[in-house]
Formats: sequence, structure tokens, C-alpha cells
Amino acid sequence: MSQPSSVQKPSLQGVRIKARKGTVKAQAKHEPSVFRDQLYKHLETVPEDDFDGVANKLIQAGSTLEYLKYADVLFEILLVGGLLQPGGSYVEDGAPPSPFSVFKAKEPAQADEIKKYVEVFNKLIRRYKYLQKPLEETVLPSLLQYSNRWTAPQQEKFGMTVGYLMAQGLASASCLQSLTKDHLVKNDVSINSLTIVFRAFLSEQSMDALSGALKKGGIKDVLAFLPANKRDAKNFDAHFKAAGLPQVAEWYTKRQFAIVKDEMVKTLKEMCSNEDSIPDIIGYIKQIQEESPVPEAELVQCIWQGFISSIDWSARADQIDGLAVRDISKYAPILEPFCSSAKTQVALINVVQVHCYEDTRVIKTFPQILKVLYQKDCVSEQAIIYWAQKGSKPQGRQHFLKATEPLVKFLQEQESEDEEEE
Repeated sequence: MSQPSSVQKPSLQGVRIKARKGTVKAQAKHEPSVFRDQLYKHLETVPEDDFDGVANKLIQAGSTLEYLKYADVLFEILLVGGLLQPGGSYVEDGAPPSPFSVFKAKEPAQADEIKKYVEVFNKLIRRYKYLQKPLEETVLPSLLQYSNRWTAPQQEKFGMTVGYLMAQGLASASCLQSLTKDHLVKNDVSINSLTIVFRAFLSEQSMDALSGALKKGGIKDVLAFLPANKRDAKNFDAHFKAAGLPQVAEWYTKRQFAIVKDEMVKTLKEMCSNEDSIPDIIGYIKQIQEESPVPEAELVQCIWQGFISSIDWSARADQIDGLAVRDISKYAPILEPFCSSAKTQVALINVVQVHCYEDTRVIKTFPQILKVLYQKDCVSEQAIIYWAQKGSKPQGRQHFLKATEPLVKFLQEQESEDEEEE
């Protein structure tokens, strides 16, 4: 019997053998610390307070260190000075704090110094643009949730940094969502951190810019940063006024008014379209006023918009005047109880003026509308005369003053006769 010929075994040359998952995981745990140690070697060569030197060194180090893979670790080190474990405590492996980090800033935190740290991040991100996404989407949200573990000075430094990063467009306000976690909210850590962020942002940008940033970042309910037992507009207002940021309190109040007003206009339109009774409509408005007091001048604007938007304007052009006068006569009694002051009456005339200017279908009807409002006791002769002399809006002013000249002249003569009789 012949011997079997020896079969050559396949060569493993050039074949990559996958390591077992357990081994890969075990090695991965140590990789951040290797990256940290390598980063420290670069940072240790820069003198303290040499921010330009740090920025240049970090940019140079990016050519050899894997910033893309270790972006979270990189910013953790540069912000809080070391590697963190889940839960927010530092990894205890004998490594010293980072030679450079925001937490090393002097205490109490100074705006000029914190801005220098932020400028380092700015330069680094300008060079390695891919670092911005992990900073704003992973690192900042993750670190903010550990705010309760830090000292008050550390919270101040970090909050200021976040505020300046947001003001420069290097971070989104979406990271602030992390502060609404229960363990931060209940002890005022959340609202205090938010205040620090807002103060830093507003030192660089306007309240409108902050409002836009919050909206873009999906921060819909700012009351969520307050403890549950203080979660109302009054406490929010008091907190930010006491913190020396009245513009935040005013912004929130205006925002709430805008929501209330939009809802009121919508409801009034529905009630008028459904032909609800005048007393029912007035009762609804008074209820809203009790719950969320809207200034009278703005209230009459809401009432006007509500009932005017319920009118069907599809009539022929030559019938528009009659239709407008008829329906405004019908709905004027809704306005009357809320036009008690001269200021409110002048505000109402201006609301009508601007409406007639913007809706050219009724631009010629303005004098008749004004006459109806006068006859229905919504505006007084003094309010009309004041409006004509110095209270009118610029929109179409000359046209409306000329159109109402006969009415104003008549009212002035009436007023003179009344004075003579007295």
C-alpha cells in the first residue's frame, strides 16, 4: 500500500487574526490612560499661563495623537483635568491632574482668564473641525450632569466656559438638557449652573441671541431647571432678577405673554365664528386676565385680532365697508369693558390704524370704524383728539389723519362747547 502524499498546510502569512472580544475590551479600558499620558508629555513642556503655547502644542500633537478616536478623553482632560469614571469621579490610577485644564484656573474665576481657555479650544477646533461635534454632543452634556460633584468655584469655571463656548458658536445650547436631571434640579445645582452659563453668554451676546440659541438647542421649558416645588414663572422671575439678569426674567415674561396671546386670539376667533354670546366671550377674557395678566394695551390688540379674524371678507369690494362697520358694531361691546384708561383707548386706535394700513381692503373704512368705536364707548373724544395730535403710529399717518379730520374737528368743537357750558 502506498504512503499518502503529505498535503501542504495553508499559510497564515498576511492573514489578520481577530483577537477575542474579551481581550479587546480589556485592552480598550487602558487605552484612554495611554492617550492621556502621551498628551501630558506634550502639555508639560509649556510654561504655565502660556495659552498660545498650549494651543500651538495641542495643534502639533494632533499630528501624532489620535484626536478623532479620543475626542471625549481629550476634552475631559482639558476641561476638568483628568479621566472620569462613569458617575463623575476621577479614575484613580496614580496619574496627576492635567498640566492644563479649565479647573486649574484661578479662584474666584475671572472672565478674562476663562476666555483665554476658551480661545485655546477655539484654535484647536478651527484646526481640527471634527472635534466640535463630540464636544457639544457628548462631552459637555456628559460633564454637566456631574456638576453636583464639583465645588462651587469649579461649577463657576465650567459654567462660564460653557457660556463662552455657546456665545462663540462652538457649542449648542442642547448640552444644557443634562442639567434637567432630577439629582441636579432638586438641590438648585441646575438653576445656579444655568445662571452662570447665561451670565457668561450675555456678557458677549444679546438676549435675542440667547433666546435664539435656546430655541435652536431645543430648550423649550426653562422652568424645568427649577426644583419641582418652585417651578413657576414667579420663582423664575425672582431668581434671575436677584441674580442681576433682569433681561432673562423679562424675556421669559414676554415669551409667556406671546403664548397666552396666541392662544387667546385663536380662542376668540373660534368663539366669534361660533357666535358665542358677548357675556361668554367677555367672561373668557376676564378668566385669562386673572390667570396670566396681559397688559391692557396688548389685551385690546388680542381682542381686536380675535374678532376681526373671524369676519368673512369674501364680499364684493363695494360691500366691504358696510360689512366691516356692521361686524365691528356687533363685536365692539367685547372691547368696551377693557378700554377703561385713556392709554388703552389710544392703543386700541393705533391697533385699528395699523390693521387698516396693512389690510388695504379696509384702509378707507378707518374713519367709520373709529366712529363706531366712539359710539360704542370703546374710545373717548379725548383719546381720539390725543391720537390725532400726537399719538398716532407712523404707518399711513398722513392718510389717516386727513381721513379723520372731519371727525376730529367735530369732536374738538363738541369739547369746546362742553367747556363753555361748564
